[in-house]
Amino acid sequence: MCQLLGMNCNVPTDICFSFAGFRARGGLTDHHRDGWGIAFFEGRGVRVFLDPAPSAHSPVAELVHHYPIRSLNVIAHIRKATQGDIRLENTHPFQRELWGRYWIFAHNGNLKDFAPKLSGRFLPVGCTDSELAFCHILDTLATRFPEGSPEPAALHATLRALACEIGSRGEFNFLLSDGDWLFAHCSSRLCYVVRRAPFAEAHLADEDLTVDFRRLTGADDRVAVIATTPLTDNERWTQIPPGNLVAFRDGEVLALGETSTVAQDFPRRPPGHPVDE
Repeated sequence: MCQLLGMNCNVPTDICFSFAGFRARGGLTDHHRDGWGIAFFEGRGVRVFLDPAPSAHSPVAELVHHYPIRSLNVIAHIRKATQGDIRLENTHPFQRELWGRYWIFAHNGNLKDFAPKLSGRFLPVGCTDSELAFCHILDTLATRFPEGSPEPAALHATLRALACEIGSRGEFNFLLSDGDWLFAHCSSRLCYVVRRAPFAEAHLADEDLTVDFRRLTGADDRVAVIATTPLTDNERWTQIPPGNLVAFRDGEVLALGETSTVAQDFPRRPPGHPVDE
């Protein structure tokens, strides 16, 4: 099972602490050795670091660990290959442009017999089911909303329908962000913690490292961290119920409508069928 990590904040924040524990899962405290990547939104730009080597031993990961990039939205991924060779082009997260802004996507799971028809606007570079799913998501959004980005509730509803459609083909845990919103879909395992005042100390589960956030944060700061499994062992993490799509903005969960993506909520559609919700 791949590992996902996301961060969504109300003020630019670095992810060095969480990344220290997360990267250990790529070949040190866990067996995911098939590459890793991380993307940081900075204004309208995105910094993306990718490496097909294990994150626990990657010089690029060492650089990121000591590089305090401050961002409102971060998505990271450690890969355990199920489809596609261990190559740079198959390394998550993936990046594309839609409506004049970048989108970042990372997936954990395995989609079987997934072959949606694409318009040609978004095409995979590698050969993973994950990148194909990302292209299908953006293709559907571009077709459904040709005039540009919709209202958040309409965007969430369409992503929810897509999560159900694609999730019918297998495990589909994912993180998706356009730099404002971070969407997290739990198919099997995904959890989060929201750090806000009064802040306290946090201790990593994968490394003996403690940070006192009272020394590093302001009274109004708010940071949501999303991960496949909890990164710390002294904080209360919230498990996202399997079959739910959660929206994060400004470091907290915001309600945009129904979150369930279980199949009985939607009519079954063949892959590639346009989403009409």
